[in-house]
Amino acid sequence: MKHQVLDLLKSQLDTRVQAAQEAMQNAQDSANEETKSSAGDKYETGRAMAQIERDRHAQLFDQLRQERAVLDRIDPDFVFQRVGLGALVTTSVGVFFVSVSAGMVVIDGQKVIAMSPQSPLGASLMGKQAGDSFLFQQKRGVIEGLE
Repeated sequence: MKHQVLDLLKSQLDTRVQAAQEAMQNAQDSANEETKSSAGDKYETGRAMAQIERDRHAQLFDQLRQERAVLDRIDPDFVFQRVGLGALVTTSVGVFFVSVSAGMVVIDGQKVIAMSPQSPLGASLMGKQAGDSFLFQQKRGVIEGLE
């Protein structure tokens, strides 16, 4: 299942990277198309707004590329003894994939939450092994298995 989760997350990120890149280019094109007008500052204001929009999309684009790089570092065939980056963790409260914060994905009817190792739950799971307990939303959970 780890292969499927990783492939789905990569595909979703690739789609988001492409969308951010297109939005960034559209904002740049909009800034380039602004023309001088008799309204004076309107030209500069329009260009500035388009540049702000382009910068916002560029920041998102960079963040998404960094997340994709994290996914590229994960070896889906590695079997974990302790929770680490790339671990698929089956617990008494759900299944978690320690990777990037991407929320829930569904694989063959199974809900899997993709989370960053820096997230509160990710940090509490890091380094633990099967049989260890952890706290999640005021509830105690137990790690049942690792992939």
